[in-house]
Amino acid sequence: MPSENPRALELLLEVGRLLSSKLELGELLTSVLELSTKVVDAESASLLLLDEKTQELYFDVALGLGPAASKVRLQMGQGIAGSVAKTRTPELIPDVRKDARWSPAMDDASGFTTRSVLAVPLLLKGRLVGVLEAINKNGGDFSQDDLRVFEAFASQAAVAIDNARLFTSLNEEKFKLATVFSQMADGAVLTDKEGKIILLNAAAKNFLGPEPGAFHGGLKDMTVTPSVGELLGCANGGLDFAAVRKEPTLLVLEGRVTRAPLGDGEGRLFVFRDRTETWRQEKLKRTFLSLISHKLRTPLAAVTGFADILMDEVDEKKDPLTAKAVKTIRAQGGKVSELVDKLLSYTTIESPDATIHPEPFKLDEAVEEAVAAMAEKTAERQAKVDAPKNGITILGDKRLVVEALKNLIDNAIKFNPKHTPAVFIRAEAAGDWAAVTVADTGPGVPPEDLEKVFSRFHQVEKDFTGQQEGMGLGLAFTRKVAQLHGGEATMRSTLGSGAEVSLTLPRQRPPA
Repeated sequence: MPSENPRALELLLEVGRLLSSKLELGELLTSVLELSTKVVDAESASLLLLDEKTQELYFDVALGLGPAASKVRLQMGQGIAGSVAKTRTPELIPDVRKDARWSPAMDDASGFTTRSVLAVPLLLKGRLVGVLEAINKNGGDFSQDDLRVFEAFASQAAVAIDNARLFTSLNEEKFKLATVFSQMADGAVLTDKEGKIILLNAAAKNFLGPEPGAFHGGLKDMTVTPSVGELLGCANGGLDFAAVRKEPTLLVLEGRVTRAPLGDGEGRLFVFRDRTETWRQEKLKRTFLSLISHKLRTPLAAVTGFADILMDEVDEKKDPLTAKAVKTIRAQGGKVSELVDKLLSYTTIESPDATIHPEPFKLDEAVEEAVAAMAEKTAERQAKVDAPKNGITILGDKRLVVEALKNLIDNAIKFNPKHTPAVFIRAEAAGDWAAVTVADTGPGVPPEDLEKVFSRFHQVEKDFTGQQEGMGLGLAFTRKVAQLHGGEATMRSTLGSGAEVSLTLPRQRPPA
């Protein structure tokens, strides 16, 4: 029992109710001091809180001690309050002037006269929160009964202070999150797992309307890829998505959905941005490249066609110079035609509307077709291609896979300065996926370029001269083929020891 005084017990219960009703920290601390004087009938009180970083005590609130108190900091063990904090033991000091730990500096600065002190530690589950002091008993001296009542009061105060601090911290974090959420340029929408909107920011309202109800309701006039159902069922890693509206005006949203924990279950967080202008620019680039490619095909066909006719007409022995010129025209025309074909293939596959028509096919057959198509270049460079059988069946677009493999073989030969380049093609199956890898024995690729090489028109050169054969579309095309199949294209390389590119593709597994 904290006290045998019924009035004291009644007062403690009342105090407990008052403290539990206050969550604003500043208001609570003032109330703690005011109530401290009431529970033990003291003239004044002071509250020192612990700075956990410096392990110092500081006056947060002190009744009647003036502004000087706010500048005071006590080390553990310093003064009466520091001693109570260090030992975590309450103390009753009937005459402070007889206690060596007491300093008159505070009284001198404030004009207040301290005679006696009750000092108790504020403890919460063994953790020190601060020290509470009652100063000068009205009409007499503090008693042991006062000390017990004050200890009980201090326990209630410690709990209330901790709750208020937690409440303040939560409010601060809530304010920070709300500020970030509202000021985000990206649209952000929090839904439950069925897609019902719980929260959305101003940017999202601009795209979805002020009261869309459900996320799919805000996108009802848009084509969403993957579908909203797939997005709501996303795995832990999340899903990228795109939403396109073509009428009355074009709007393209791109973003990502991830799982978000909610108090009553699991929700979904959609974050997206307006990519309309970027999409327009990309479309203009694709259209321009496609147009230029088509415009070049007709004159190139004439150049290469007539070069073939002239080759049949020219007598190399009688007119070697003309024969050499025609051969050069035909060879260079062939190279330009090949570049145009690659450009056309890339602009077609890069289109957002690009789709594949998956059918089962033997990966061995695709490899053989790619190797056969590259036979002329292989012979020209005296390259050796090693492609053992693998027996794997792929579910995909065979034509695109063959084109991707041709690009990888071409790169393995083209960028290898050795007299007889070697190309190694291997395939491995794991679960529902297969990986086909094309490796070379060339100079390798620097670490900083392992990802850049998959960008359009990127080639690894010490100095950009434009003299490197090709346009830097082969690996970009290969990655796009992999992505259309739901897979990926990656490169591994060690400088001086060659490079290898792996293409992952969905596998048709044999029946059980």
